[in-house]
Amino acid sequence: MCGIVGIVDAGGVSFPLYYALYALQHRGQESAGITTFDGKDLHKHKDQGLVAEVFDMDILSGLAGNTGIGHVRYPTTGAKIPENIQPFNFTFQHRKIAVAHNGNLTNTLELRKEFEERGQIFCTSTDTEIIGNILVDELRHSGSMHDAVLACMKKLEGSYSVVVLVDDKVYAFRDPLGIRPLCLGRTPDGYIVCSESVAVDALNGEFIRDVKPGELVTLSADGIKCSQIAEASSFAFCIFEYIYFARADSVIDGQLVYDVRRRIGQALHLEAPVKADIISPVPDSGTAHATGYSESSGIPFREGLIKNRYMGRTFIMPTQKARENAVRIKLNPVKKHLNGKSVVLVDDSIVRGTTSRRIIDLVKDAGAREVHMRIGSPPIKAPCYLGVDMSTREELIASKRTCCEVCRKIGATSLHHVSIESLIKATGHNAEDLCTGCLTGIYPLSIKSEKACPRHIDYVSGTYQSDLETFKKDEIIK
Repeated sequence: MCGIVGIVDAGGVSFPLYYALYALQHRGQESAGITTFDGKDLHKHKDQGLVAEVFDMDILSGLAGNTGIGHVRYPTTGAKIPENIQPFNFTFQHRKIAVAHNGNLTNTLELRKEFEERGQIFCTSTDTEIIGNILVDELRHSGSMHDAVLACMKKLEGSYSVVVLVDDKVYAFRDPLGIRPLCLGRTPDGYIVCSESVAVDALNGEFIRDVKPGELVTLSADGIKCSQIAEASSFAFCIFEYIYFARADSVIDGQLVYDVRRRIGQALHLEAPVKADIISPVPDSGTAHATGYSESSGIPFREGLIKNRYMGRTFIMPTQKARENAVRIKLNPVKKHLNGKSVVLVDDSIVRGTTSRRIIDLVKDAGAREVHMRIGSPPIKAPCYLGVDMSTREELIASKRTCCEVCRKIGATSLHHVSIESLIKATGHNAEDLCTGCLTGIYPLSIKSEKACPRHIDYVSGTYQSDLETFKKDEIIK
């Protein structure tokens, strides 16, 4: 996951970056960081913890400048150590540079070995440092950020949305398949590029559009410039952004996530109707799905579980028994809604199955007569190599079990996963423009010994192309 943001703002960027990262907190809770440029020097602050824990008024006031980038981290590649907290800052040929990245490269080891054989020293264990090395290696030869991004897109394999601060400009680019999201917005005093549109909303800004896969955008005091660096035969938008990752109020690649999830819920009812007394979500990620199921079925929507939103990330369970019962701290049943009732319990996905089992036990202990599980994703049967912490098939409850076997394992009265056909239809995208590797075991690019259906990528030569879009502050951006 991870969340990234870059802002150019005439009124200063530290506080806007803070609010934007706060809106993207769901994308990463391990660490947070901000780097700004004041016209002469970089200023940075980063640490492990949530955004509100890492920054305060004094720290933000010290991050001077009208240009900056920020990051919230969810670890996939790289250990949980202070050195891996982004953004990464460095000086190169008198340029002040900072880099932050959302995604996961699949050829990190090969690229790292290539640089190490040339004498390069690495300070972190993340794939983001690889991106920084490719950028400055090309800048050393051509001095052109366009050429540097082109070099990145030719060498990098995997998923990446990247923001780069170079002195008083912010550059952002997205991999040619568009696996991880990235969007553009206009703020009252400048411009923003960020992982999700909710960060634009947090600044009372205007959402412009998604950054196109394979596109480079440049934010400066003069406006926005856009250049298409690479084009793929089809895209590979991550389907789990719609199922779980993104906030429900975000617009991802032209689709409001809440509406996608509501349509998934409607499809769940049409595919597997059941007589029940209430429809209840597993909060919060199952809420929009449950709304759609309730609308389609006519069965009333009731919250059977209330989430404790104040469990800090440092909540530590000292024993195995305490860890197994942690769900009772996080979720509290509304017994009056559940007692004696047949309940359709709607969740976004089942990964390992342990949490689902504990939630079902909780609902049954509250008196539910039946618990029919309805899941907003097809069974997850394969690992994700592109930015999600699902590393082995052995971890996945559905990898080697039938739906009936999973149903018995988690203790549900019945279980139904939405079909992949209905899921794809709900997203509003064509099947060939989605990455469904974790559901099908077929990936949009070559990965180890996995099955793949790679997309063809063409690289655009030259500088800014004829379809260049240049936006000024007084223009209407369409």
